[in-house]
Amino acid sequence: MNAYSRPAPSPAPVRRRIAVPAGVLGAVAAAFGYVGAVDPGEPGHYPVCPLYRLTGLYCPGCGGLRSAHAFVHGDLLAALRDNALGVAAYLGFAVLWTVWVARAARGRPLRIDLGPAQLCTLGAVLLVFTVVRNLPFGGWLHP
Repeated sequence: MNAYSRPAPSPAPVRRRIAVPAGVLGAVAAAFGYVGAVDPGEPGHYPVCPLYRLTGLYCPGCGGLRSAHAFVHGDLLAALRDNALGVAAYLGFAVLWTVWVARAARGRPLRIDLGPAQLCTLGAVLLVFTVVRNLPFGGWLHP
């Protein structure tokens, strides 16, 4: 080591590296806790979907609050019935969050590099889900 070089900075403690993922988990847990405590099936607690109110069509998020409520209460079949895509998103978030924490604990950033093909696929899944749930034979996807 010469007179002009500095020692490499020491890495941040693990608790500091996982603070942001822990904060995100806390916010998501609080949101799920609120939706679990305040039943979306009871009128007057949450606003009606504007697309459904104006057109009578279900958007990809319609039934998401009821799905989250059922999911919090452990009723996976009701959660899937209310919004199957929402349940897939909850599980996807859990996997992504776990990977995020594991990488943060090791001091490595989480990188999500979605290319045009993955983004188009995600958009197509949302579009097909929305169209099918609004067709007569897609009644099993209605919230």
